[in-house]
Amino acid sequence: MSSNNDIIPGFDTEKDDTLTINLRKIDSVANGLVIYLTGYIDTYNSTFFQKKITQVIEAGFVNLIFNCSSLNYVSSTGIGSFTVFLKMIKPKNGDIVLLEIQPKVYEVFQLLGFSQFFNIKQNMDEAISYFSTGGTTVTSVFPQVISCPVCQKRLRATHS
Repeated sequence: MSSNNDIIPGFDTEKDDTLTINLRKIDSVANGLVIYLTGYIDTYNSTFFQKKITQVIEAGFVNLIFNCSSLNYVSSTGIGSFTVFLKMIKPKNGDIVLLEIQPKVYEVFQLLGFSQFFNIKQNMDEAISYFSTGGTTVTSVFPQVISCPVCQKRLRATHS
């Protein structure tokens, strides 16, 4: 089995105790990579997360499948990171699929109104099929109008 450094040289030079990232090439998807996330993403480690995934994108991987089965928590800052990645890869004809999201994590995506912008799949076959059929593309993530589920106030997010 190959290591992260075999896929992207120097990837594992920096580590974080709260978030583990493992990479696996996926030959059936052009420029495709599965990214296994273990731990959590919050305000404190989101910079690390963004730096690592930016390395992935700069290495030419633009069709990303994030396996979130071992991701226990994502803060709004972490969701903002996913949005940044989406904005980085869309101009490169890439896309993101979020896979096997835990209910607590999915709830955060829903509450913030972002579940509709990400392709969320239940298993790897669905994720691969999404890419092999060309998928549906989201032309623009922003501006976005979000309704608060508690007070019903409408907020306009112009950028991440």
